Amino acid sequence: MNKLFRNHFGEKALICMGFFFLSYVGTIGQNQAYADSLEIVHSEGTFQESAHMEILNELITVSTDPDKVILFCNELIHRAEESGVKQYAFRGYVAKGQALRLKGELPLSLENHYKANEIAREMDDPTNIGISELNIADVFQVMGNFDSAKEYYESAIRRLRAENDSLNVASGLINLGDAYNLMNKPDSALIFLQEGETLMKSLQDDLGIAYSQGNIGISYALKGRNQEAEDYMNSAVAILTDLGDSYGISAYLNYISDVYLEQGNYNNALSFSMQSVDIAQEFGLKEQLSDGNLRIAEIYEAMGDTIATYKYFKKHVAYKDSLTNITSVQKMADIRTDFEVSQKQLEVDLLNQQRRTQNIITWATGIALFLLTIVVIGVLRRSRYINKTNRIIEVEKNRSEMLLLNILPSETAQELKENGKVKAKRFESVTVLFTDFQGFTLTSQDFTPEKLVTSVDFYFSEFDRIMGKYGLEKIKTIGDSYMCAGGLPFPSEDHPQKVIAAAQEILEFMESVDKKNDPDIAHFDIRIGINTGPVVAGVVGTRKFAYDIWGDTVNVAARMESNSKPGKINISENTYVLVKDQYNCTFRGKIDVKNHGCMNMYYVNDRKKLTLEKSLAGLSASSK
Repeated sequence: MNKLFRNHFGEKALICMGFFFLSYVGTIGQNQAYADSLEIVHSEGTFQESAHMEILNELITVSTDPDKVILFCNELIHRAEESGVKQYAFRGYVAKGQALRLKGELPLSLENHYKANEIAREMDDPTNIGISELNIADVFQVMGNFDSAKEYYESAIRRLRAENDSLNVASGLINLGDAYNLMNKPDSALIFLQEGETLMKSLQDDLGIAYSQGNIGISYALKGRNQEAEDYMNSAVAILTDLGDSYGISAYLNYISDVYLEQGNYNNALSFSMQSVDIAQEFGLKEQLSDGNLRIAEIYEAMGDTIATYKYFKKHVAYKDSLTNITSVQKMADIRTDFEVSQKQLEVDLLNQQRRTQNIITWATGIALFLLTIVVIGVLRRSRYINKTNRIIEVEKNRSEMLLLNILPSETAQELKENGKVKAKRFESVTVLFTDFQGFTLTSQDFTPEKLVTSVDFYFSEFDRIMGKYGLEKIKTIGDSYMCAGGLPFPSEDHPQKVIAAAQEILEFMESVDKKNDPDIAHFDIRIGINTGPVVAGVVGTRKFAYDIWGDTVNVAARMESNSKPGKINISENTYVLVKDQYNCTFRGKIDVKNHGCMNMYYVNDRKKLTLEKSLAGLSASSK
């Protein structure tokens, strides 16, 4: 078919399965009649208070309306946290996250699943950790971040296999198979889906059988085997109808419609898609409303009805935008950053506890040695040896402090000395710079190890000097890559401009080295990438302290470097917005970035003449 729109099977497979494995804490839409009776019991309050949380737990398990599920989850979470019952709190966050995902509220969904993961780790419960990882993967899958989705799915399946949790292993396999369908890899998908179906049949789990069969149908549709696809999906819809699962019914009806559309049976295709949209509209399922309206637009296009085509395509775009708008993507990045922060803080707290224990041992040993020294000094010439000892202590103390300041920012070092620990901190605006020597691996083969080390030290020592000049913080070197940041540990307004000024000075230095043509120094071309945004900074390590930063801002900065070219400074749109009044930049267009989609990028050229004198004065004043 020659369509205006890409075939849906080539763009997005049927269903992001996430909520399916909620059979562990309850599956939304399992039994509406039972849900109705429970709602009456709950509203009338005809039960003992001790049974309140169990009734709420049952309600989030069987209710078919996502909005009601969210209300019941909020009540369950509140009561569970007040009474300290972590298992019910975990179930509440999981079910709420799934209901929010069905409604298209993806940032909130992700936030609840990370909260569930945090509770599971506090309980040290591998099964619950695996369940929360499956849920997190689902949200990333809906957003099209398949690398992150696969990472979480695979981690969850490994955990759950180790716990012999067949039901949730089967769920994870079906979810992972669905991810491969989404990537248009039906052969790989079938491997996981068929294993999942086998497990579900052995467990006699009707919902699991329905979803495995429905997604197997999608795999066959992707392979062009339409009759088998229709048979499997019809079987799935029949089971889901008995179970009252509105989300699954809507999704599979839509894809049965796609099969009929491929066959040219437009009336049947339109009928199934209309049914799908009606169900999605009733329950507020944005994802299925988006997909259903796209399908209807394709059908009308095939029928030659241009007006209806664009009417429904416009509806599809509206729902799609509300589901995956830029604000949501940024919120999700921030939520993941916050989750990483909490995990890093746990690591830092653990390391600090280990340091305190080591300090106690060290001090105890030191005191014993000190007392012994006093006895010896008393026998010998006390005054002379005391003075000598004091001098040694002072020298060693100064040496230790200089070493600490060489490793950590002064503020961080002081906090470590005063408190024995350093808390991870979030900085709302930091500019991160990465450099990388072009062709370093190939070039290094032509030099002795000694000459290579000398060369890298030569370059990085100058980079260190430049960072000091502009008041920037060197973070670390990774092989031939150099990383620094502006705007921490002391926040400032002009850190993007300072970082770019430092980057330009690095390029000038590299050019001067090339002109000298020193035979003792290896010559490299250099790429530079810069991004601005929120980060988290903290100290890690037990024997060797290391000041490091984390967050999506760092990842994007690294991508800016890898997408740069030798002798160029490549900046993100985040940084460009902050420096466009001071620097002339060349827009490179939208460039695909791994795990981030297409991003606007700019090459920095030179300072704008009108602001050069003012900018230099500002940089000079802020550096003092």
